[in-house]
Amino acid sequence: MKTWLLDTGPLVSYLDAGDPEHGRVVACLADYTGRLATTGAVITEAMHFVSVSREGARVLAEFVVASGAEVYDLCRPPELLESALLMEKYADTPMDFADATLVLLAEALDVHDILTLDRRGFATYRTRRRKHFRLALDAG
Repeated sequence: MKTWLLDTGPLVSYLDAGDPEHGRVVACLADYTGRLATTGAVITEAMHFVSVSREGARVLAEFVVASGAEVYDLCRPPELLESALLMEKYADTPMDFADATLVLLAEALDVHDILTLDRRGFATYRTRRRKHFRLALDAG
């Protein structure tokens, strides 16, 4: 079964009908039959953005449950260090912690398809094995 990594931007956009990318993200996910994988850092970042709405946190949690998305915790000390090193390496792009954890998850799962709005970042980032990312929104 195909897996897509899920970044913060599309997650928030999917839940916010007023977001300019909402329609594209909804259409992309409506056609997708694989599984989604993300990190606790992405969920934390998304929770921050959706908290402007009183029911935002619940709606986000319901989406994660209903979609069957797998959420990986990449916050152990070795992973924190590796994330920090990636953030330094890509400081000029820039890379935030959530992005760094997605790069680590890509390597761990050997998955390189990502649903993201961060074209510049994920067109630049590479795993340790120099694998590039395929942007799901650009594939359709």
